[in-house]
Amino acid sequence: MAPVAPTAQPSYLERAQDWVAENRRAILVCTAAAAVALTAAYFVSSRGASSTDRSKPKDKRKDKSPSKKKKSVNDPDGPVLEEIKPKEEDQDLVPLSLEEIAALSVEDRLKRAGSLKSRGNSLYQARKFDQAVEMYTEAIRVSPKVEPIFHSNRAACYMNMSPPQFERVVEDCDSALQHDPNYVKALNRRANALEALSRYEESLRDFTAATILEKFRNETAAQSVERVLRKLATDKAHAIMSTREPRLPSQTFISAYFAAFRKRAHPALPETPSQGDQTLLLALEALDAADYPHALSFINEALDQGVSWDLGRAEALNLRGTFKFLTSDVPGAKADLQESLVLNPALTQSLVKLASVHMEEGDNRQALESFERAIEVDPSDPDVYYHRGQVHFITNDFAAASENYTKSTTLDSTFVFSHIQLAVAQYKMGNIANSMATFRRTMTAFPNRGEVCNYYGELLLDQQRFQDAVEKFDRAIELEKAKSPSNPLPLVNKALALFQWHKDFSGAEKLCREALVIDPSCEPAVATLAQLALQKSEIEVAIGWFEKQVDLARGEGEIVAALTYLEASKAQLQFVRNYPQMAEQLQQMANAMM
Repeated sequence: MAPVAPTAQPSYLERAQDWVAENRRAILVCTAAAAVALTAAYFVSSRGASSTDRSKPKDKRKDKSPSKKKKSVNDPDGPVLEEIKPKEEDQDLVPLSLEEIAALSVEDRLKRAGSLKSRGNSLYQARKFDQAVEMYTEAIRVSPKVEPIFHSNRAACYMNMSPPQFERVVEDCDSALQHDPNYVKALNRRANALEALSRYEESLRDFTAATILEKFRNETAAQSVERVLRKLATDKAHAIMSTREPRLPSQTFISAYFAAFRKRAHPALPETPSQGDQTLLLALEALDAADYPHALSFINEALDQGVSWDLGRAEALNLRGTFKFLTSDVPGAKADLQESLVLNPALTQSLVKLASVHMEEGDNRQALESFERAIEVDPSDPDVYYHRGQVHFITNDFAAASENYTKSTTLDSTFVFSHIQLAVAQYKMGNIANSMATFRRTMTAFPNRGEVCNYYGELLLDQQRFQDAVEKFDRAIELEKAKSPSNPLPLVNKALALFQWHKDFSGAEKLCREALVIDPSCEPAVATLAQLALQKSEIEVAIGWFEKQVDLARGEGEIVAALTYLEASKAQLQFVRNYPQMAEQLQQMANAMM
């Protein structure tokens, strides 16, 4: 879980991706080369009925064969009996020498190869895989031409051996697909073998091709894509996290995090402050100025130099722990916050932030216990109730969240986010009229706060009241211009609204680029530009934006999410390049779904 921002609504990135997922059937895009692929959101979520083994339709009556319904343990695609069997003839099928094979006519070679394959099929059904391999191998030697089915059937035997011989599966499927790239069963077999070998990118390539060739009607293939995507994204995310140096998230995110706490007076320095005491003050002043890199540098220096009094050191550890949390150093954050509480047990803000650490660790019970401790220390601290409301919100207990936001507002009505979040919680509970009324009252009480208009606009956008939403985003943008640094998120929200309302690509892109001028690390703007590029059939451009999104992602969970889109898009672009002949068919599918 990423650090909780001032409101616990879904992030802008999540909302952009959710919209794409919900509308995935309308999101087919073509490349600049006029070939067609599907967006990651459509592809990852596609579902449907099973298809036939090949991309071309077959006589449905054949599917009634009893042998078709028997599944082999290690072969997800089922038995190899996928064609009409040639008539068995009484003949000796012992291996022939090369000279004996050369002496046969083409017709006799074809007949013998067919009989060998048929014998191999029978042995496969009897689970005599070693003997079946011998039959298919001899069929390959005898046949006057390459028959992809022989290689694919032998691959099925290798897949079912104990232990499976995955490398040989890949080799045989390579041979089959070299001569028939549309051979879906071979694609699926090779994909499964590659997955078993942890060659996830290649496996994803094959599952992607199989799914598209079967027109998204094969649920097993669609599930395989999701499974391999998760493995690939998780492996890559883990590798990134293991080598990435800790770094601060975007200015926008940090500002939102600190804005979620009410301002507190700086601690009074001792009469003769130490160098560390004075550096602590510099850190707090940099924090007030939203100069987060200097605040981080100063707080580290202050603790290295030594803060001379316990209350001051507790504040310093609180701040350093906060920055560690923001840089995804959860264990370091936990240690600093716990030490700050040893020095000053009455520092409720450390208890509140410790609750966030527990939530990050997945320990909701400990998080709520931290809030109880904070209330015991200071039952009049409105921040405690606000942040406890956030925890209830993200765990979908909106009624409890509303109670806590109301309590926080009762203790201090000047904190805008308690009002905003109450309205959002009411909306989540289905109390639309109450929510809208709360927002209107909040706009009256805080006429110069762009956050109110921005979040109100989000709820209006959710109701598809596009014109009203855009008006609120415009007002938020104007109010943010007076702030330094200004919040770029209303620009991104307006971009989403314009696109959903009028399919205004140029207007949406322009707004996102304006957001990136304000904050070059604004992840929601990057994510939206990636989705817009997919909509415009600019898959390579989208891939570039997804790569930037991966780089900007904070914790491993966010990296996995961004990589899922990136890798799915890359696999689909590879399909378009490998199967240019599919462009027309996919364009017809796209037209039918738009």
